[in-house]
Amino acid sequence: MLGVVVLALTGCGYSLAGRGSFLPSYITVIGVPTFSNQTAVFDVEQLLTQRVRAEFIGRGKYRVVPDETGVDALLTGTITSITVTPAALNEQGQATRYAVAFALDIRFKDLKEDRVLWENPSLVFREEYEITTVTTAPDPAAFFGQASNALERIANDCAKSVVSSILEAF
Repeated sequence: MLGVVVLALTGCGYSLAGRGSFLPSYITVIGVPTFSNQTAVFDVEQLLTQRVRAEFIGRGKYRVVPDETGVDALLTGTITSITVTPAALNEQGQATRYAVAFALDIRFKDLKEDRVLWENPSLVFREEYEITTVTTAPDPAAFFGQASNALERIANDCAKSVVSSILEAF
């Protein structure tokens, strides 16, 4: 458990700095193809990729495209696992709060210099969510079918953390 917390904190992306960038100035076009999804959660790769693209665009300095060629830098990612674990139970022993963890393998490569600028093969994001309807099985696909707001929130948090880590070298 401590390992998950440590991994989550190291990947959290919090920073005291502004919206700076350590990237070389010639990187203006970033390719962000759709992430790979090795989980049973349908379309999570689409949502997370869209959020990452939007976060880069929100920084205002980069043109972001879904292509792997004709770009200055390339961000690739794989969602390797999603786990949903009960974190709180009611009097009947049913889960009322779940801990959700995404594990990702992310790589950001400078294509002009042919070198990896940032990577993390085991980036973990963890968040807890209250649920309104009690479920009995912590199946990620079923959980996100009922709690799409949780999926949206963790996708936003993941995207902000990944982009901050890349741009601010934190």
